[in-house]
Amino acid sequence: MSPLTADPAPPAPRGAPAIHLHAAALRYGGRAVFEAFDLTLPGGRTTCLLGPSGVGKTSLLRLIAGLAQGAQGAQGEVEREVEGEAVDEAGRPVRDRVAYLAQHDLLLPWLTVLGNVTLGSRLRGEPLGGATEARARALIARVGLTGREGDRPAKLSGGQRQRVALARTLMENRPVVLMDEPFSALDAITRYEIQALAAELLAGRTVLLVTHDPLEALRIGHRVQVMAGAPARLDAALEPAGAPPRDLTDPALLVLQAELLERLSRAKEAAA
Repeated sequence: MSPLTADPAPPAPRGAPAIHLHAAALRYGGRAVFEAFDLTLPGGRTTCLLGPSGVGKTSLLRLIAGLAQGAQGAQGEVEREVEGEAVDEAGRPVRDRVAYLAQHDLLLPWLTVLGNVTLGSRLRGEPLGGATEARARALIARVGLTGREGDRPAKLSGGQRQRVALARTLMENRPVVLMDEPFSALDAITRYEIQALAAELLAGRTVLLVTHDPLEALRIGHRVQVMAGAPARLDAALEPAGAPPRDLTDPALLVLQAELLERLSRAKEAAA
């Protein structure tokens, strides 16, 4: 894997907003996934969210991103009902200021690394030369892929592909970044490296990371919460000391891991 460069990353957008979700609700086929659900994400900080599979973590991300919509079945019965909108401190919707990093890299196989990183610009019809290309190349260098700009995804390892996806997310330069288990498919060493890289490059943005890995959450999150129950609720936040990415051998972090595992165990029992 290519070493990380010393090139500075393009600066984060100024004024990353705090996000507030108040009295949100999501129902599938009459079953309440969550209701009267409140969430606050501090501006410029990373919040990590854990919980049992199926509790509604991805649905919550989609709601914040403005991607969750109600739908009706063929007979007119309601299949999905959605209420609530994520807003900033001034009450303005945040959906247009969000970038989304998914579990799978979703790279287009016919585009090069450079083409994938600039995909958003291409779709918006923006000129691809000059400052746009220079910024894309700087991000590619920053994620350790200098010299691979012309390669297509088939020539990249899983870790390299996820680095491209991270660069593409940063290329959008949105103040809010939503991440849905983006490192779960990587091997342990690659995952450790990309966690550190993401913590560095996403600093200053408002980030919500969904993960199933307690140590990942404690390593790179400013706040860590567990989502559990039916309808789902959030527990009190854990706030690890120190700046991300943290040293996983820190005894204090291991104490928090034990507490977090206990919370997850109780959440799984409640979901059974």
